[in-house]
Amino acid sequence: MNTLNIKINTQKNLLGFSAGVDSTALFFLMLEQKIPFDIAIVDYNQRAQSKDEVIYATQLAHKYQKKCFISTYPVDMKFSEKVAREYRYNFFDEIIQKNNYETLLTAHQLNDKLEWFLMQLTKGAGLTELLGMEKETIKDKYTIVKPLLNYTKKELLDYLEKKEKKYFIDKTNYDEKYKRNYFRHNFSDKLLAQFSEGISNSFQYLEEDNDSLFDNTQKIKIKKLTQFTFNGDLNIGIRLIDKELKKRGIIISSATREEIKLKKEIVISHKIAVSICQDKIYIVPFEHTVMDKKFKEKCRLHKIPKNARAYLFSLYKINLFTF
Repeated sequence: MNTLNIKINTQKNLLGFSAGVDSTALFFLMLEQKIPFDIAIVDYNQRAQSKDEVIYATQLAHKYQKKCFISTYPVDMKFSEKVAREYRYNFFDEIIQKNNYETLLTAHQLNDKLEWFLMQLTKGAGLTELLGMEKETIKDKYTIVKPLLNYTKKELLDYLEKKEKKYFIDKTNYDEKYKRNYFRHNFSDKLLAQFSEGISNSFQYLEEDNDSLFDNTQKIKIKKLTQFTFNGDLNIGIRLIDKELKKRGIIISSATREEIKLKKEIVISHKIAVSICQDKIYIVPFEHTVMDKKFKEKCRLHKIPKNARAYLFSLYKINLFTF
């Protein structure tokens, strides 16, 4: 790999750094392209080596005049991959909010994308779920970008070796008690070693097909209201809901998806009201409030779902929602 064209137009960028192959390669590639960024790293307190990784992060930041944000995972907090991931992204989110970063960069690459695809395939998934690792994910106040998804782990490793750049290997990546490692070592790495170009092309074609499914979808966003207009196909509707809830930090199960299809109106985790009404989808915070009769009658006439009305009333009172 000679150069990597990272299409980042924002000036306030935060790189999720780990000192491993992927994030170290992205660090130096961004330096080469003169893309401005700072870094953030989490010490999970699970390996002695993690202290050295944090030291390396601070050394790089000092050498190249980058800010380096560090968080240490609490010793008394139960550790699991899921909890650790939530902790990491909450840490990133806090930094981004305080410092007004526009983009969060993560160093996921083609091996990660194929691992995800295979894991979803074995669980039972549709096209959108199989392609869940997207290059860009738009959050409320920033965008998550994964600029290395077309490149294999080997290409990134070769780049670092050629440039003689230091990196760390996390030995837990070889422990097959973690499902992703099992898929990596037994399937994705072996497939990419022989068929990387074809696999990369296939992902591109599948993503184009997936985008076509949502061509006629319209989205309105007002504060915490998201409203979709779509073709009425429930499968499309569920995928729109799934993607929007992920942006809000909520992952729904297959059982919840089926419940939405069946009932059309549900409240998730006592927090988010989700409704499908013909060709409209409403996703809002679930609230209780007293509404005037005139507003309720307008809701009835316009077929506004009941569980969405309270939040829409709060927007209506400040002239942000009209019928």
